Amino acid sequence: MSRTVLPFAVADITALAKSLRGQLAQYVEAPGHLALLNMLARSAGYRNFQHFRAATIPAAVMPAPPAPVAAIDERTLAKWARYFDEAGRLIRWPSKYSHQLPCLWALWAALPARQVFDEYGITAWLAERNLFGDPTLLRRELCDQGLVVRTRDGRAYRRVERQPSPEGLALIQRLGRTGNVGKGREATDAPAARPGRG
Repeated sequence: MSRTVLPFAVADITALAKSLRGQLAQYVEAPGHLALLNMLARSAGYRNFQHFRAATIPAAVMPAPPAPVAAIDERTLAKWARYFDEAGRLIRWPSKYSHQLPCLWALWAALPARQVFDEYGITAWLAERNLFGDPTLLRRELCDQGLVVRTRDGRAYRRVERQPSPEGLALIQRLGRTGNVGKGREATDAPAARPGRG
């Protein structure tokens, strides 16, 4: 049986060390595996390891029955693609909710997978990918839609690996054919989480 990998990141290693020291002081003998997991989770701002696990693995990661793929109207797809410029930047935020979600999926597709950002890093990344000057709105919407997960304290953000919606997939493919997805800074050059002060 394969083990689920749970990424763990903290923005301040000094706070982590202080929290662990205080928790370890309560033990006479070396704590067990589960006790250590609970300590690490509490040091990162969670109630316990189960709370950390629930926040790290959203329900969307669980396999869901495949949704029937509906044909996407070519005119609608062209409208969505016009929200992006030739460099893959979002020109303006759509007023219609039905247009916002595919655009968020397109941003999600360009966001480097398995990379942990701090709040400054993800905001800077999103600032480079929109022309209307509101990366905070995009960061909030990505989190609200479950496309990006953040720690409870808001210090670490990462992309959630999910199957895009049919509309999102159609727009990702459309922008990919025109070279608009992932243009600009390469994934390896994207801003990473800044190291904590120690």
